[in-house]
Amino acid sequence: MKSTIKHISGSVVAPKGFLASGVFCDIKRLGTGKGSQRGAKRDLALIVSEVPATVAGMFTTNQVCAAPVKVCVERVKQGLAQAIVVNSGNANACTGRQGMQDAREMTALAAKLLRMPAGHVLVGSTGRIGVTMPMESIWSGIGEAVALLDDSPESAAQAAEAILTSDTRPKHIAVEFKLRGKRVRIGGICKGAGMIQPGMSATGKRPAALPLHATMLCFLTTDAAIEARTLQACLREAVAQSFNRITVDGDMSTNDTVLVLANGLADNLKLQGPGAHSTVFQSALNHVCLELAKMIVRDGEGVHRIVTVRVSGAKTVAEADAAARAVANSALVKTSWHGGDPNWGRILDALGYSPATVVEEKVDLGYSAPGSRQILWSLRRGQPTPATFKQLCTAVAPKEFDLHVHLNLGKASAVMYAADLTEQYVDFNKGDVTDPATLGG
Repeated sequence: MKSTIKHISGSVVAPKGFLASGVFCDIKRLGTGKGSQRGAKRDLALIVSEVPATVAGMFTTNQVCAAPVKVCVERVKQGLAQAIVVNSGNANACTGRQGMQDAREMTALAAKLLRMPAGHVLVGSTGRIGVTMPMESIWSGIGEAVALLDDSPESAAQAAEAILTSDTRPKHIAVEFKLRGKRVRIGGICKGAGMIQPGMSATGKRPAALPLHATMLCFLTTDAAIEARTLQACLREAVAQSFNRITVDGDMSTNDTVLVLANGLADNLKLQGPGAHSTVFQSALNHVCLELAKMIVRDGEGVHRIVTVRVSGAKTVAEADAAARAVANSALVKTSWHGGDPNWGRILDALGYSPATVVEEKVDLGYSAPGSRQILWSLRRGQPTPATFKQLCTAVAPKEFDLHVHLNLGKASAVMYAADLTEQYVDFNKGDVTDPATLGG
């Protein structure tokens, strides 16, 4: 069963029954870190469903995780939520008991003002690690955010701005599609530019096969009627194909979080378990998550080029994934991308030290335009092709291109959406301890 996905405006307030707001409450003191040079940038967001909603979440598998993640992991298990309060400028990570108390206090205050159970409010944070929360600023910010809640696209845009840290632009999307004859919408906002290689699970625990990875946060809303376990299964699949497939710098954050609220106001027959209609919803959710994930890579700190690494012919999916990540995170490969150098030797080297089985005499390497099947091969069966250096340089010159790696050992494949490594990334992140305004998260 197919459904046409139409892009619309409104992001998180596009689905029926959702409100949002974003305010400035000086959580990151002006002039005290990356992003603060923007002046009074909004730094606290609120997303609210007018009715209780089914909830699902995916969370960082970093063994050091932030207080908001711990709170959300427990509350998502209940399967019901109604609001999300998010701050930028402070990660509330590595803050001990005080951090847990502050995260819970944020939800309690929002719940009191919104007149809903505290357990129905979720929380997210992003910013500098190891700094206690400025709760007086948080208190005033939540009060103002509640007062400004609205279903206008402008309010959604303000919420999208409020969750940003080192990002240069907001990231948002909304789509509409038909589900069992009903018009259904999914909206989303996200943030992320550095400390990006998420590896999220539903529980925050790291599966044995999951690779190790500034925070990425994503908040999704939908008016679809869907039961909690089905929603969690759909989110798990969507994240596996999107946010868990991106890397800017190979670092997994302490705060990575994806949350989705589904309030059922589209009035479709409730989705329960697998089936044709669940597949329609899954396709739309996959599309939304992948589009947002790509926005993160394109806005990566100092990023100049985006490369989609496509590995095929591996013995297993795990080996294909390992090979793709080795290439996507190699500092030598990433710097060559930045320089426009088609240095296939560095790529072959990264493949060789990856956990994947690689036979040099069987490897094919090539380049193409994004999504194109017309590949310029630089290496076939481990041997250089007649392609000239000038031709290869032309292939890797665009801002975005695909790298094709055929291992020719099996049928498994994997993809990673990666970025180059630039002087600007280093300058942005090295900081100067004598100047607090240069220090990042």
